[in-house]
Amino acid sequence: MTVFSRIITLLTDFGYDDPFVGVMKGVVSRINPAARFVDLSHNVPPQDVFRGALMLRSAAPYFPTGTIHVAVVDPGVGSNRRPLLIEANGESYVGPDNGVLSLALSDKKITRITELRNHAYFLTPTSATFHGRDVFAPVAAHLSLGIPAEELGPALADYTKLTWPRSVQGNGLVQGEIIYIDRFGNLVTSIDESDLRTIEDKPLTISLRSYTVQGLHENYSSGAGQELIALINSWKLLEIARFCGSAQLHTGAQVGDKVRIGYRA
Repeated sequence: MTVFSRIITLLTDFGYDDPFVGVMKGVVSRINPAARFVDLSHNVPPQDVFRGALMLRSAAPYFPTGTIHVAVVDPGVGSNRRPLLIEANGESYVGPDNGVLSLALSDKKITRITELRNHAYFLTPTSATFHGRDVFAPVAAHLSLGIPAEELGPALADYTKLTWPRSVQGNGLVQGEIIYIDRFGNLVTSIDESDLRTIEDKPLTISLRSYTVQGLHENYSSGAGQELIALINSWKLLEIARFCGSAQLHTGAQVGDKVRIGYRA
């Protein structure tokens, strides 16, 4: 992959009813017509920074070295929150300093954090309400042409990090919470596969609201005919699902609901 044809991923809460996503692509294309776009999603719920961060975390590992990830879920646009470029493991992450980049970077070696200050690489005049167009898109385009981070602004020592809702384990219980509900109504929890390694050979009872699920399934279809199933999903997180149905509609569960796993110690 040549420098000029670098992949630029886009993740926003802009949706498709308005022209915002297309305008960002237009800005990049004027600066670098050879740039390649991948839309991760533009259906992040409005201002839901954590959900955007989780979606970026789930997608970023599957892209080649050199990819530029642009994430714009930015309720603080125009305020004193900082616009950032973070370089790690040969990848570039561009977006606001509100934590939306942080989950994708949690296990990476960061080589530089840059506060984007050089207005020579912004669109002018720069709107106080659309930094996706005027700051983040042009910066991504210039990065794809090989402009070094040092040209874009000063280095920083740190950036805003979101807190992952860690599971709690002890006394025959693992407790986490629902952090994401996908379009199928599957309930994704904060309980990681690694949280279950010490109890993987024990009988498990998973509880959510008034519902209980016995044991873990390998896939969705193995739960055919059952009310609910639990499994480890492609993100390596515990998920509660309903085969050919919606676990969310069936249970009424919401993000933040507690999920408990009981086991015989």
